[in-house]
Amino acid sequence: MATGQTVTVYGAYGHTGRFVVAELRERGFVPVLSGRDAHKLKALANEYPGLQVRPAAVDEPASLDDALAGAVAVINCAGPFATTSAPVIEAALRAEIPYVDVAAEIEANADTFARFADRARVAGTVIVPAMAFYGGLGDLLATAAMGDWTEADEAHIAYGLNSWEPTEGTRAAGKVSAERRGGRRVRFRSGQLEYHNDDLPTVKWPFPDPMGPRTVVGEFTMTDVVTIPSHLAIPEVRTYMTTEAVGGILSPDTPAPTAVDDHGRSAQTFLVDVVVRSGNSERRAAAGGQDIYAVTAPLAVEAVHRILTGQTRTVGVASAGELFDAPGFLRALSPHIALELRP
Repeated sequence: MATGQTVTVYGAYGHTGRFVVAELRERGFVPVLSGRDAHKLKALANEYPGLQVRPAAVDEPASLDDALAGAVAVINCAGPFATTSAPVIEAALRAEIPYVDVAAEIEANADTFARFADRARVAGTVIVPAMAFYGGLGDLLATAAMGDWTEADEAHIAYGLNSWEPTEGTRAAGKVSAERRGGRRVRFRSGQLEYHNDDLPTVKWPFPDPMGPRTVVGEFTMTDVVTIPSHLAIPEVRTYMTTEAVGGILSPDTPAPTAVDDHGRSAQTFLVDVVVRSGNSERRAAAGGQDIYAVTAPLAVEAVHRILTGQTRTVGVASAGELFDAPGFLRALSPHIALELRP
């Protein structure tokens, strides 16, 4: 457990940010509450007496520097990340502290790798994009499934969500991503991102018990197509989403998540099933749990803990699977996920 180390949470009052603040406190860190809306920060601070509040705007570098002053790391929970990632990363580089975000935006994460890889490596610091349910968890599972393989032909990540009630931040990020793509869809084929207007296929995916086979939308692409290929030699990365979840995220009438327990989690359940194939051989890893937004918090905070305690494998911009011991990291999440590795 951390001993009072200070971690700035940018976007602390957002849906995921609140989970991150609570998880940091549970792990013994002292969160600094930061973000663009001073009124929302003050309201959150009323729930956590004694925590520092430091409003900061992404177009005001000095305010970001103040927000990160004295912190040992920063976790960016404020989307759209196409707007916030670069300014907060710049502030982290100036402060010489690690940066972790929970971005699910494909292009924003690709931008982070492209723009900051060299600078972070030279600085000897760590920048971890997509350290979240989307991007981080799938990457850890794929890396664990790969084991001693140095390359594979395909990686398939199937998301078995029983529902998806998007937050305001998720909808805003989705709108920005759609605008950047000009309404096109994106997938990862032959070792690169490819934009297209093809209809998405509907297929059956054999999820392990207790979920069992479910109908999924194929090529419903998530940010695993950035994190996994960033360090694994896999030219084809495909993601799938249950039709119930697709209907929820696409409908403008789907309500925001509603808490059903003392931890603030919704009733949503998930099972992420990853299959890696090389020739005729197949390896598999799966993780199940409750509430995709809530489980993002232990993913991000465990990452910060491991960075600060030297449990890392590289420096620079790195995804979860490249930076950490994937099986060990996943097992550390045992209070939050049920893990199955089937090499």
